[in-house]
Amino acid sequence: MPHLLSKSKYIRGLQCERALWLDVFNPRIARYSAEQMRRFDRGREFEYAFKDTFPGGIDISAELKRNVDAYPERTAQLLDGTDKSPLTLFEAGFLYDDVLVLADVVHRNADGSLDVYEVKSGNVLSDTYKRDAALQHYVISHCREINKFSLVFNDGNGSFLKENLTEELESQHDEIASNIAAMKEILRHGEPATPTGQHCLEPYACPYQHYCAQGVRQMSLF
Repeated sequence: MPHLLSKSKYIRGLQCERALWLDVFNPRIARYSAEQMRRFDRGREFEYAFKDTFPGGIDISAELKRNVDAYPERTAQLLDGTDKSPLTLFEAGFLYDDVLVLADVVHRNADGSLDVYEVKSGNVLSDTYKRDAALQHYVISHCREINKFSLVFNDGNGSFLKENLTEELESQHDEIASNIAAMKEILRHGEPATPTGQHCLEPYACPYQHYCAQGVRQMSLF
């Protein structure tokens, strides 16, 4: 089933309604700086290093590539297989409330419950990281029983720190459901006329700044 929102789109929507709309309907105009791309690469390297601590894990992205809407079905097939021994999946997909999330690492325990690990390369457990994890917990917990949800981050020396946030994330479900409903309403209409401001830079530099700034210049010239 096609998804409407993803984790990145949800975080974008918390930052700016217009950026969310563009991310869904006109993502090709996004521009990322060289530093942003380097940050993405560092994040992937740290994530891969953590995945290496789970030998034998099955990487769903290696099998399905960019066909992300097929990830949830394949994930369910693997989790519901006849072999009930412990199992580790990378990039496991879960879909609920038109939101698709891909979990960095999901480990199925002997009782069928899941230990979920979301990996971040930063060395500060920021509120943005927690909002990211909270959405994942919301979606996954409506699909499967979660035993433990941990954020994995950098100790500053390239080693892994794990913070169990299960109870904290559970408490945010009502807020997340409300946010998703509001974002769906935004996407039912035309492009929002959100003005530029400090939100274009925090918590992340928006890749649509050039587009919105162009509109401001045109208005000024007019």
